[in-house]
Amino acid sequence: MIPPDRFNLAAYFVDRHVAEGRGSKTAILCEGQTLTYGQVHEQVNRAGNGLLRLGVEPGDRVLMLLPDSPEFVAVYFGAAKIGAVAVLTNTALHAPDYAYCLDESQAGVLVVHAALWPQVEPAIQGRSHLRAVIVCGEPQPGRLSWEAWLASQAAELDPAPTGRDDIAFWLWTSGSTGSPKAAVHRHQDWIHCCEGYARGILGIGPEDVTFSASKLFHAYGLGNGLLFPFYVGAATALYPGRPQARAVLEKAQQIRPTLFFSVPTLYAAMLAETDRDNPYRLDSIRLGVSAAEPLPAEICRRWRERFGFELLDGLGSTEVLHIYVSNRPGESRPGSSGRPVPGYEIRLSDDGDLWVRGPSIAPHYWNRPQLTEQRMQDGWFSTGDKYTQDAGGCLWYAGRSDDIFRVSGEWVSPAEVEGALAEHPAVLESAVVSYQDENRLLKPKACVVLKPGRPAGPDLARELQDFVKQRIAPYKYPRRIEFLDELPKTATGKIQRYKLREK
Repeated sequence: MIPPDRFNLAAYFVDRHVAEGRGSKTAILCEGQTLTYGQVHEQVNRAGNGLLRLGVEPGDRVLMLLPDSPEFVAVYFGAAKIGAVAVLTNTALHAPDYAYCLDESQAGVLVVHAALWPQVEPAIQGRSHLRAVIVCGEPQPGRLSWEAWLASQAAELDPAPTGRDDIAFWLWTSGSTGSPKAAVHRHQDWIHCCEGYARGILGIGPEDVTFSASKLFHAYGLGNGLLFPFYVGAATALYPGRPQARAVLEKAQQIRPTLFFSVPTLYAAMLAETDRDNPYRLDSIRLGVSAAEPLPAEICRRWRERFGFELLDGLGSTEVLHIYVSNRPGESRPGSSGRPVPGYEIRLSDDGDLWVRGPSIAPHYWNRPQLTEQRMQDGWFSTGDKYTQDAGGCLWYAGRSDDIFRVSGEWVSPAEVEGALAEHPAVLESAVVSYQDENRLLKPKACVVLKPGRPAGPDLARELQDFVKQRIAPYKYPRRIEFLDELPKTATGKIQRYKLREK
C-alpha cells in the first residue's frame, strides 16, 4: 500500500476505525482498564486540542516521557493529528540525558509521568524554549495536571492536512556514536512496516491481542504494542511496569495474548524463571517474536519445548523503523535472522557489511548531515552489522562493524561507560567490551586499571558497578569487572579492544 499524498498518521490508525464502525471494539487493555477505539479517538482529539491551545504548531516537537499507557497513545497520536512531532524518549535515563534530549529537540511541550519527576525536574531548569510541562499521575506544583488538562479540551478535532512525507515523530538511537541522535520518521512510514511485516510475516488480524515486553518508546515496541494492532483494528495489552521475567510471565498468562514480543535477554530470563517448574500457561499465544539483538539458537529451541509456540527471530533498526529481515512461521532457522521482509532488499559488501533498502527508512538524522550522508545513500541504509548469507537466502549474524553493542535490546557505547568509570577515584583507565554470558547473550565487561595503592577485589568491583548505575542508564553497567595491570595498546596508544574481547 502506498499512502496518498495527503496522509495523516492519526487519521489512519485511529479515526479510520471509528469511521468504519469499530468504535465499540476493544483497543487497549492496561492495568484493569479497557478502552475502545471510540474512547481512544476521543482522548487523542482532546490531547491534540490541548496541544494546540498551548501554542504547538505543525513541525513543533513534543517530548514524551511516559510509560506504556493510554496517556502515551493519546499524546503520540494527538501530536501527529495536529501535524506536530512526537519525540519518544527512554524512561530509564538520568537528568543530564533528559536535558540533552530537550536541548536537541527544542521541544516546546513536555509530557512526563510523575514517577520520573525527580530526574526530570533538574533537566527542565533554564530551558526557555520549554513553554509547558504536563504531568501524568501525582500533580506537581506549578505544572499542568494531565487529567484536568485533558478533561478541559474539546472532544472533536479534524486532522491537520499533513502529507505522507511530513515528519511525524522522532526515535532516539545511539548507533555508531555515544551521543543519542534522532532518526526522524514520516507519517507514512508505519504503513510499510505494518503491511510488510505485521501482515506479511505475522498474519495479524482484528481478532489478535498483542503484548510487547519491549516498551513503546522503542521503535520495536512501538510497532508491536501500538501500530501493528491499530493497523488492523486488533487489541493491545499495555504494561507500564518494568519488563522483569516473573512479572511479564504473569501478565502474559493473565492477558492471554495471541502475539507476544520480547528480546533475547528477557526470553533467557523467563526460561531461567521456569527452569525448575513451569506454572505459567501461555497457550493463547500463536507466535512469539524476538529482535533488538541476535537470538541464540539454544534459547529458541528451549522456548519451543517449554511453552509450545515458535519464536521468530528478526533483525530491525530504529532507522528502518521495525523488522526488515525475519524468519517465517513454520520455517524458522534457529540462530539465523531469516530472510528479507516483503518490501525490503538487502545487500552485503565484500566485508560482510549489511545494507538495507525499503520504504520505511528515515529520510535523515536530525541535525546530523554528515552522518546522514555516510549511512543513508541512494535509498540504502548502512546497518552497522556484519552478516553472512547462506544458499537459501538466510542471514547469519557475524558481529558489529564497530565497538557498539546491544544489551537487552539497547545500544551500549563503551566510551560512555568508560567515562563513568573514569569519575571513580580508584580508576586509572578502563576499556569496556562485550562478552557472551552463559546464554550466549552480549553483556558489558569492564577491564580496569587501578591507581597505585588501590587494592582490587570483589568489594571494589561491586562498588564500581553501583557507581556506574548511578551515573548513566543502569542497563549499561558492566556485568563483569576484570582488574588488569595494563591495557593492551598499539604503538600509538590506541586500546586493542579485540584482545580484551578474546579474553
